[in-house]
Amino acid sequence: MDNDVDYMRRAIALAKRGIFSAAPNPAVGCVLVKNNRIIGEGFHERTGEAHAEVHALKQAGVAAKDATAYVTLEPCAHHGRTPPCTDALIASGVKRVVIACIDPNPQVHGKGISLLEDAGITVTVGVLADEALAINRGFFHRYKEKRPYVRVKIAASLDGKTALPSGESQWISSAESLLDSHYWRLRSDAIIAGCGSVIDDNARLNARYPTELASNQPLKIVIDSQLRTPIDAAIFDDGTPVILATTDKAAHKSYPEHAEILRLPANAQGKVDLSALLDELGRRQINSVWVEAGAGLAAAFTEQRLFQEIVLYFAPTFLGEGSRGMMPITPPTSLSAKMALQISEGVRIGEDWRFTLTAKP
Repeated sequence: MDNDVDYMRRAIALAKRGIFSAAPNPAVGCVLVKNNRIIGEGFHERTGEAHAEVHALKQAGVAAKDATAYVTLEPCAHHGRTPPCTDALIASGVKRVVIACIDPNPQVHGKGISLLEDAGITVTVGVLADEALAINRGFFHRYKEKRPYVRVKIAASLDGKTALPSGESQWISSAESLLDSHYWRLRSDAIIAGCGSVIDDNARLNARYPTELASNQPLKIVIDSQLRTPIDAAIFDDGTPVILATTDKAAHKSYPEHAEILRLPANAQGKVDLSALLDELGRRQINSVWVEAGAGLAAAFTEQRLFQEIVLYFAPTFLGEGSRGMMPITPPTSLSAKMALQISEGVRIGEDWRFTLTAKP
């Protein structure tokens, strides 16, 4: 590796090692290079612990003097749970810092770069910026929109069905698709489902993806306007936090201590205002959510444009007439008024295909 792109690509690979554990902080990687040789590297593993730059500097030791640091995100310039990384870089004597993305956090945004330059360090910004941003899409989105990045997951047959007329749906997708969906569950800060999924399927809403480095399970959120969720539902079994999002009109009900009843405004239909829920999750520093919902809730997120991505798993099978469709969306009054989406990615997953859809600009 003898150029900025190669070394930044290594830093991005390191950053990806923290995607399951760094939240609500971003996943960041750092590589220190001197005389075309890597002398130190690291990544941010967990909130409150050392940042990527500190790990790399510790590994390099005194050799860091006059080295170049490659960092996937602008080094922090404020005292949070850990000291500023800009101070550590300046003290180490590095002569150049290459940064992929500017930090969207107002406490850092541009300030880290200024401090480095004021100390006489050469700074280069924008190397593999798009690739680095993709790792922390939710983090960037939350700072811009004050809400988490929303992915709505749907698993369907080729004829657009998600269950037989009886309701049987386990499993339409292949084992590989199921594992892939658990990967995305674990990458998310929270999983949202409707109370119907909890009641009908006794869903646990946990992430079962094999990895050695993972933080706590994603926060479980159940949309339950009338608090119909049974107190003995499997969702409570593992003791991880659960939010029951309901309205002021729902009667009081006692749940386990690790369950929070979050009362939110109701919409015109008397159901939980999903927009208000996303606002609250943004205030709680939730970067990304995975909506693992039935057809009705998936349709609500979609029709209200409360999503950034629809993740659609298609299985090579037909379930036929009378089976349950993907989403009961209100049809447009004309084709010119249809919802316009674009396929941003199509990937083969086992026997299935996973399509990622985004709204057209």
